[in-house]
Amino acid sequence: MGDIEHVYATYNDIHNIIAKSAAQIADEFKPDMLIAIGAPRPGFFPARVLRTFLKDPESKRNIPIQAIGLSLYESLPGTTQEQIGSEVIRTQWLGPESQILLGRRALIVDEVDDSRKTLHYAVSELQKDVEREVAKLPDAEREAKRTKFAVFVVHNKLKEKVADLPADVPYYSGADVGDKWLNYPWEATDIAEHDRLAAEAKAKATS
Repeated sequence: MGDIEHVYATYNDIHNIIAKSAAQIADEFKPDMLIAIGAPRPGFFPARVLRTFLKDPESKRNIPIQAIGLSLYESLPGTTQEQIGSEVIRTQWLGPESQILLGRRALIVDEVDDSRKTLHYAVSELQKDVEREVAKLPDAEREAKRTKFAVFVVHNKLKEKVADLPADVPYYSGADVGDKWLNYPWEATDIAEHDRLAAEAKAKATS
């Protein structure tokens, strides 16, 4: 990793990025559910911050957060070396709770869009779950019960993606960055040193 340029994002940086993005999401998509990609991917923190700024468009109450767990690069029990980096592994899923998606406007939240493989998996598999539940309904009710999905990531890496998202799924990124190593504050063991490096990088960029 010595030759890879590192970017240090602070909690304040991420909070401000999310706050700015939330206004656009509320205006355009109006979600009434958040789905955080976590375990081990850290989509929980961005989803929780988003929830501070987004309210249910009808009731004006807090938006519920559901969680799914997906791993692409982590070495997990039962995974092979060949799977790491090439296959998305479920660590947590909605299961029978997929019925709660019906008729919702669900925003899928993650920290970073790198290869887009994980986001593609999340959207396509959740859509399959919805279609299975919709198929159980009378024909006249099906269209109204289909879930509308959108995606939000804190950072989008400007690089070639290995997978696509459906054209009818709105995509929001808080900030576009180069293909660099992103260091997030929730990964730091020494948060003061993390913030010092972030401040140092900002000073260099503006000098």
